[in-house]
Amino acid sequence: MKVAVSACLLGENCKYNGGNNYSAKVAEFIKDKEVISICPEVLGGLPTPREPSEIVDGVVRHKDGQSVDKEFRQGAETALRMVKEAGAGPVILQSRSPSCGVGTVYDGTFTGNLIPGDGVFVKLLRQNNIKAIDVSEL
Repeated sequence: MKVAVSACLLGENCKYNGGNNYSAKVAEFIKDKEVISICPEVLGGLPTPREPSEIVDGVVRHKDGQSVDKEFRQGAETALRMVKEAGAGPVILQSRSPSCGVGTVYDGTFTGNLIPGDGVFVKLLRQNNIKAIDVSEL
């Protein structure tokens, strides 16, 4: 079985702050699987570290208001293509992210408030009938 996983969950330092979200649960889950590591934000050309981003009125923006929507959407398209070409599924993703949030994302105020919704990449996965799993569901 092939699965795709948010690179930060695998310990790759690609989070906005330069860190990662390594998950022992993910490591255990994938130990007998072929893994495709993906970070839509990096695939979209964004640097690490980078300013925090949230979805504000449907557009992904840095905290200072600068739009990074194009980069997020290009990265999501590239990640989707990688998942499809590899025949991977499901895709295990980091919670709350404007790219990878499954079912819940930050509300766009940069105050830590959460709202129902999906990240840019998750929306593409759903449109392509590819199962997205939040890491908290493992």
